[in-house]
Amino acid sequence: METDGEPPILPKESALLERALQHQNRCTNATTEADISPDSSNIDWVSIRDFTVDVGKEQIIDYIETWGLPPAWLYCVNVLCTTEDEHRSVHHYRANFSTPTKEKPIETRACVFFAVNVPKVAARSRPVEVLFMIESNRLVHTPGTTTFREQWLTDVIESKNLLREAADL
Repeated sequence: METDGEPPILPKESALLERALQHQNRCTNATTEADISPDSSNIDWVSIRDFTVDVGKEQIIDYIETWGLPPAWLYCVNVLCTTEDEHRSVHHYRANFSTPTKEKPIETRACVFFAVNVPKVAARSRPVEVLFMIESNRLVHTPGTTTFREQWLTDVIESKNLLREAADL
């Protein structure tokens, strides 16, 4: 979590998610609550009133379970930090994915970064906003509008393995 007095050091993906949330908030500030469409994701995100860091982590795990990944993919979700300003709190999470085997128990990992936006000035009954992005990609995804593809994780791992081989690590 965030340390007192010092801003957290965010991975570049988390920083991009933070900027995407700022942009999204600027674009939606002119809309009224009636103009905002209901959440269309395949899980019901917790309301602003009921959000905690642990509930956010559990909901991200629930969301990942909807991706239908084969059982070979193992993952864990970690809380990275929380950033705050006068209008919102953004909670950052990282899901690490790998496919360990007996031959390679420590396999290269791929990360998916999540940002959960908890507005301080919105109706407390509204659901939190969630965005995610895949490591080393710049495209920001919104649950419910993006169909997750296993190939994205595979591509990250293959790229890392190619780089490792090229550098003789």
